[in-house]
Formats: sequence, C-alpha cells, structure tokens
Amino acid sequence: MTDMAQVLSRAGCFVAIIGLGILLRRIGVFKKEDFGVLSRVVLRITLPAAIISSSAGKAVDISMLSIAALGLGGGVLYMALAWVQHRKASRERLAFEVLNLPGFNIGAFSLPFVQGFLGPAGVVTASLFDMGNAFVCLGGAYGVATAIQEGGRLRWKPVLKALSCSVPFLAHLLMVTLNLLGLNLPAIVVDCAGLIGNANAAMAMLMIGVGFHLEANREQLGRAFRILAVRYSVAAAMAAAFYFLLPFDLEVRQALVILTFSPIGSAVPGFTADLGGDVGLSSAVNSISIVCSVVIIVTLLTVML
Repeated sequence: MTDMAQVLSRAGCFVAIIGLGILLRRIGVFKKEDFGVLSRVVLRITLPAAIISSSAGKAVDISMLSIAALGLGGGVLYMALAWVQHRKASRERLAFEVLNLPGFNIGAFSLPFVQGFLGPAGVVTASLFDMGNAFVCLGGAYGVATAIQEGGRLRWKPVLKALSCSVPFLAHLLMVTLNLLGLNLPAIVVDCAGLIGNANAAMAMLMIGVGFHLEANREQLGRAFRILAVRYSVAAAMAAAFYFLLPFDLEVRQALVILTFSPIGSAVPGFTADLGGDVGLSSAVNSISIVCSVVIIVTLLTVML
C-alpha cells in the first residue's frame, strides 16, 4: 500500500468512527446526555493516558518551549481579531465573537491524527502547543468575554481554577516537566497508560460523532460561516508561517500545520451557555468547524506525508 493510500485509509477510519457516532445517536443507541459521559471518559481517562504514554521518555529541548507560546499566541491573535472586527458592536456580540473565534480542539480531535501519522515527535509538539492553547481554550477566552459583557475587569481566579481542574493540561504539564528534567515514570505506569491511551483515538472520534449538533437558522448559519471564514483564513497564514519559517525539524513543523487547522474547542458552546449567549449559533460554529477540519487535515496529510 502506498503512503498516500495508508494516509487515506487511516483518515477514512477516523471519519467513519465519527459517522458511526452520528448514526448511533440518531437510532437511539446514544442519547444527547451521553455525550457528557463520553467526554468525561476521553478528557479524564483516555486522553491523559495517551499523553503520558506517547510523551514518556521523549527528550524536550528547552527551545521547544516556544511551541507553547505559539499555542497561546494563536488564541490571543484570534481574540484580538474578534475585538478589532466587532469593537463597535454590542457587548453581547463582541463577547460572543471573542469567545467563539479562538481555541484549538487538540486533545479530542487533532491529537489522534498527530499520534497516528506523525509519531512521538508530533505528540510532544501537540502537548507543548496545547499547554499554551489551554490558557485560552479552557478559561482565558471565557474570562475575557465575561469581562467584556459585564463591563468589568478580567478575573483570573476562574481561569486558573479551570486549568487546575483540567486533567489533560495537568498531564501535559507533568510530562513536559519530567522530560525537561530527564526523569522517567515507572515502566508499569507507562505500560498501563499505553494500554488505555490506545483507545483514545477511537473514543475521541466516537465522542465527536455523538456530540455533532447542527441546528441553526439561515441567519445563524450566515454568521457561522463568516466566523469560520476568518478562522481558517488566519489558520492558513499561521500554518504557512510555521512550516516555512520556523527552525524546527520537519515532523515538528508538520504537526504544527495540522494543529493550526484544529476545530474550535469543544468546551466553547458550554462557556457560551454560561455567558447567556447564542448556544445554537455556537454549536453550529463548532460542528461546522469539525467538518472543515476533517477535510483540510486529511488533505494536508496526503500532501505532506
């Protein structure tokens, strides 16, 4: 089998599992509330296990910590663009845009692709990138949006609380710290994590399928496509800069390209609900971004590998 055929075959399996999740929900095997159960399994069990097993014993050069800054910087850039575009809009509209434009769904979406196609170097890259991204995706954007809507100051306590409760973020932090210090976890811990982590790709794709939700009117769809047009235009520019300008090895730059085209973070509709925003529009943006990212990432993998 050629390299391209292997890429398409494995990517096709990922897409098929997403489709299976959609089908199983429609025929009643899974219900709407089951998405929360699958999400907790992925985010608290299989994803942290995959991070631990894939990152264990991998040397991390201190210079690679700049990759975490790229993840943070990407989220900040999207928030800044939303501010510039909608600074004259109502507080509610500006808060929605600031919350729904940034954030990368790395752990539940892009990591399985990186893990499956780019190996350990890709996983370490994804871990570092996601550490920076987590500050925006898991509370930073929500904190800024709340401050905008309420006309007050940014409160850091909810942001830090969200990060301290994020098992994937803590797993990233643990493994990067150990690798920088040249320390290793016991072999039995890594082996157990590997056994559980092997299920992450299938579980994450199934979760995405079960949670896929697209109910929006024409006006909402129009706004969703405008948000995503900005999102993916900027992603294309970032991907080109990462690939052609950064001094990292090829596998690292390939991983960064994939990560920039990640869909919007899966937690965003929940944050939007907490903010009292348009949850239907947020869900539509999130779901359409998954479809866009599948197509783009599969295409990029066939070109780069």
